[in-house]
Amino acid sequence: MIYVAIRPEVWYHLISSKGGVGMNVIHMKYAVEVAKAGSINKASETLLVAQPNLSRSIKELEADLGITIFLRTSKGMTLTPKGEEFMGYAKNILSQLDELETMYKSELPAKQTFSVSVPRASYIADAFSKFTNCIDKGSAEIYYQETNSQNAITNILEHNYHLGIIRYASHFDNYFKTLLDEKGLKYELVAEFRYVLVMNARHPLARKEEIRYQDLEPYIQISHADPYVPSLPAATVLKDEHTVNCTRNIFVFERGGQFHLLSQNPDTFMWVSPLPDDIISGFGLVQRSCPDNHKLYRDMLICRKDYRLSKLDRDFMTELYKSKQNIL
Repeated sequence: MIYVAIRPEVWYHLISSKGGVGMNVIHMKYAVEVAKAGSINKASETLLVAQPNLSRSIKELEADLGITIFLRTSKGMTLTPKGEEFMGYAKNILSQLDELETMYKSELPAKQTFSVSVPRASYIADAFSKFTNCIDKGSAEIYYQETNSQNAITNILEHNYHLGIIRYASHFDNYFKTLLDEKGLKYELVAEFRYVLVMNARHPLARKEEIRYQDLEPYIQISHADPYVPSLPAATVLKDEHTVNCTRNIFVFERGGQFHLLSQNPDTFMWVSPLPDDIISGFGLVQRSCPDNHKLYRDMLICRKDYRLSKLDRDFMTELYKSKQNIL
């Protein structure tokens, strides 16, 4: 079964306008292409539609919906805040209409689909690996992206991702919950934890029973390269994340690369959510707590408020909570 994640009032505008659903689906396609091209002129060339007709269609769509989708400037067409919101819904509708058409025009069984954006966390990767055993035989498209919280939210709103997991420090809790409410997303706490230190077993501090912040200052800190909090400068977020005053820092996007760095350079360390034993032993690492670290982090599962979980979604969530229990 296909569920279209769109608010009732948007459907109302679609079915009650003069042209009916068919006409407005075409108008949506036009609007998406104009947004992509950034101008009526370029979009008309791609769509093979005369510029006056294309411009009129966009104006009719805006009138039907009662919003301004585009700002018309000398440099082209740019989306308004309402236009960005509408574009997320429009892309979602068009994607699912294409899926609906493909499903009923083909005699092949429905394709299994699953998509999730997550923070870089070993317990989540462990859950995803076990979850893949739940995929039935037949056609399947599975997407698993490790990224920051803002991209996870954007993937759901604009790129038709089913689920997301966002991570933030607990002092940002009100900020993120307000943001999720405004975006029409529901959320559920998955895990709450403090970061631990991970380092090479040959690290000079590896045998210390208690490691303090000042002990870490001479060494090289490895960090995720893209922590992100909407509306806050990146420098502010990075400073908030880095509680240790290290003068040598390496920023890495890819989680596997971080573990290889730790395994090869005994002067490096990293703050992480607790790791499973197989990764610790496999890369020759040790995991230590730090009594100076009091910052609490939260991993929050998110999806659209009107999204209905599929069997694969529920299977993933089952493995997620199992891995959280075993590792965290």
